[in-house]
Amino acid sequence: MKPSSFKLTVSFAAKPKDVFAALTEAKQIAQWSGQKGKVSPKAGGRIEMFDGWVKGKVLEFKPGKSLVYTWLPGDWPAYAEESVVKCTFAPSGKGTKIVLEHSNFPNATEKKNHRSGWKEFVFDPLKRYFSS
Repeated sequence: MKPSSFKLTVSFAAKPKDVFAALTEAKQIAQWSGQKGKVSPKAGGRIEMFDGWVKGKVLEFKPGKSLVYTWLPGDWPAYAEESVVKCTFAPSGKGTKIVLEHSNFPNATEKKNHRSGWKEFVFDPLKRYFSS
């Protein structure tokens, strides 16, 4: 793993197909995040999250198994290349374990901010969504 990447593992009390749907269906994204998001259900499609703050392209779309896409926030430096988010979904007990790898950050600050941001703005709200 390159220094400009990190891996996070998180578990949810829901089936892999349900967690995948919550991360990819516009209506559910709005429910747990409070913001607009959309993910085209095919490789080559577009992804937008957090009211358009992040844009990218879907690289892999396998419901309940894996989701890979490019990630480029609108406030990154002009020289920044797209980063890549890879999520793998696996059954774990009565729930789901996700392993997320996010790579190709423009600098150490963005890497640090995104590591905490995934927990604060995606995983914690998703856990609340599935527990309600």
